[in-house]
Order: sequence, then structure tokens, then C-alpha cells
Amino acid sequence: MSKSNNVYKDAYNRCLRLLDETKSLPSEPELGTLLGVSRTTVRSILARMEETGLIAWNKRSKTVLRTPRPDDFFPEEETDTLAEIIERSFMRRLLAGGAEAGMQINELELAREIGVGTTSVREFLIRFSRFGLIEKRRNSHWVLKGFTRAFALELTEIREMFELRSAAAFAALPEESPVWADLDRLEDEHRLLAREIASRFNEFSELDERFHRLIHRASHNRFIVDFYDVIAMIFHYHYQWNKAQERERNEVAVAEHLVYIAALKSRDLGKVDAACRKHLKSARNTLLTSIPEAGSRNVPDARRA
Repeated sequence: MSKSNNVYKDAYNRCLRLLDETKSLPSEPELGTLLGVSRTTVRSILARMEETGLIAWNKRSKTVLRTPRPDDFFPEEETDTLAEIIERSFMRRLLAGGAEAGMQINELELAREIGVGTTSVREFLIRFSRFGLIEKRRNSHWVLKGFTRAFALELTEIREMFELRSAAAFAALPEESPVWADLDRLEDEHRLLAREIASRFNEFSELDERFHRLIHRASHNRFIVDFYDVIAMIFHYHYQWNKAQERERNEVAVAEHLVYIAALKSRDLGKVDAACRKHLKSARNTLLTSIPEAGSRNVPDARRA
């Protein structure tokens, strides 16, 4: 699995969505900025579009010949970055094991399960371990240490600062940015899940993770995006740790997401701030109610993590 190939496929899909909104594409440097990729990748994207009859490319001129069809897009699972693929597989494995303190994680088994090299898995685990939630043991083994209410409270403070900033940055993005098409698709997924919540409520965690990750990426701040790993671990997957009233909690969260999405689309910073704060407050309360007062998921205090 090639990380650069995933980046190319993701950028290609986002560029396809631009074709629905314009009769000609901007310059290569502008496309590179819009898509967040190199000019070499931009040229590869344009070459493929020319080959498939999507555009006529003549040096600086890139005229749109037709709108994209569903079969023009790469499958979504092929556009995730390697880090995202490993992270989601890691989260699923934790949940399958109950995400309890003391749970064992084996690098080789995880790499084999995902279909990637052990080096990539080890790099992810090392990066994740700095938050103090997992600890390295001998023979490529790791152990989940869990977390306390104190850790969760400190994390909520940081998350709120980061997401409020990212949400404001998102609302300020230009209309031609591919993220708006991404947001449209996520809105459709939320509406479908809301209609089928009775039978699909346990699918909310991954949708929640993808929605908030999209918002955090708008910050264009590598530290905020990097910090998102532990946010995903604690906030988005904790919905499945505590099964009490799981459907009701997820139903409320889906409704709050739709209000949040509407606020982002309005570009009204006041509405964005209010929707973001309300949702983060609910997420904070839900998280804290899922953790016993005594902190049975023991972990060293976050200040020492």
C-alpha cells in the first residue's frame, strides 16, 4: 500500500468535484494549493483526466469536456492516507477487545490484519504512545493503559480550543475549495443515518470521526491535525465503550452534527461558534458520564503523559 498513491487518489477525487463547478480548471500552482499536493501530483491528475475525456489539456488551458460519472472516482477506501487506515483498524481492534486497561496489542498481528508493513504500524503506535494511553512492552507488544476523568477533562479543554479555531477557518474557506463537496457528502450520510438510526446507530463513531477530522484539517496546522489521533481515540470511539442509551446518545449527536453542518454552510461565524460550542459541550458530558468517578480506566495523570 503506497501512501503517495492514496494521496494522489484523494486529490484526484477532490479535483473531480471541481469539474462540476467550473468550465475550466485554474493553473497548476493554484490547483496544487487548492488540493494541498505538489505540482507533480497535479500533472498526474490532469493527465488522467485528459486520458478519460474529462478535460482538454493544452498547456495552460484546461477545458472541462464533461461532468464526472460515479465510475470516474476512486473508491473511498483507496483514498484514505496510510495513517488513517492504520488508525481506524487500531480503533476497531480496541473496541473489539472492549478497550479495557491492560489490553494487549501486538504490532505484527495488527500489521497483518491491516495488510501493511510492521514499520508503519510501529511508527503509528510510537506516535500515539506519547499521550500516555499505550505503553511499549517487549517483543513488539504494547498494552492499553486506559484513561482517567482528569485526563478526559484536560483533553476537552484542548479540543475545544482547537476545534473552535478550525471551525472558524473552515467557514472562511473559498467556495471553490473541495471541502464543501466533502461536507455535502457527509451531510447526506448524516441524514441517511438519522432516518435509519434504529438499526444503524452503532455506525455513528466512524462518521463522527470523519466529520470532525474534516473540520480539523481546515486549520492547516500540523499540530492540531496530529493531535487529532488522541481526540479520535477518546471522543469519537468512546460512544461504543458505554452501551447504556447508545442509540439515544448517537441520535442526539447526529442531530447536533446537522445543525453544525448548516452553520458551517451559512459561513456565519456566530452560528458556527454557537453550534460548535453546543456540540462540544454535549460530547464532553457524554464522555464524562462514560468514565467511572473513581477512574477505573487507570492511566497516569495527563500532565505526566
